[in-house]
Amino acid sequence: MFTIYVYVLDTLADWELGYVTAELNSGRFFKKGAPPVSLKTVSANKAPITTMGGMTVVPDCLIDDLVVSKTSVLLLPGADTWNDPKHSAIIKKASEFLASGATVAAICGATAALANFGLLDKRPHTSNGPGFLEMFCSAYTGQVFYLDQPSVADNNLITASSTGALLWAKQIIKRLDVFQANTLAAWYDYFSTGEPKHFFALMQTLPAGDDN
Repeated sequence: MFTIYVYVLDTLADWELGYVTAELNSGRFFKKGAPPVSLKTVSANKAPITTMGGMTVVPDCLIDDLVVSKTSVLLLPGADTWNDPKHSAIIKKASEFLASGATVAAICGATAALANFGLLDKRPHTSNGPGFLEMFCSAYTGQVFYLDQPSVADNNLITASSTGALLWAKQIIKRLDVFQANTLAAWYDYFSTGEPKHFFALMQTLPAGDDN
């Protein structure tokens, strides 16, 4: 079983998580035999948080409850509040995840939080454009590893810009190997283009009699 931990914090950018959490939680396009997935929201405390879109989220668990293993995934969304010192605890946990082989996926402002901790200095990564990390992270020295792409996967570290949520989701799903390759390709083609032919191609990749 995969455990997907979604870190939630005030001003969380709702749209950045939508594709990946919907697919991993629903399992609607999972291949036969894919391991089950448990999705849990986690935060620094149990107080409800308010997303950028005004949604209220009550965390399922605390940072100390996280289990670090190769079947654990930590999703770090963008937000305007990453500079609050209380979030340093989850970045330290992210370091543990990466060191153990567990997957960490960060998007938008969360990439700056990783950069501040030195976690992007020696690995291929991306963020919200060249120069963004330097603006917010005075100690950042990973420029040679920066790739100006919507999302970058480097083994168990997956980073993305604020506009890279769809590709980020694709790379996370690929990392977990819960879709057939042709399902994932058709899924990405459909949501990136909106062309009906890709929807029908997606449906044709699913097992006979499976419509979700």
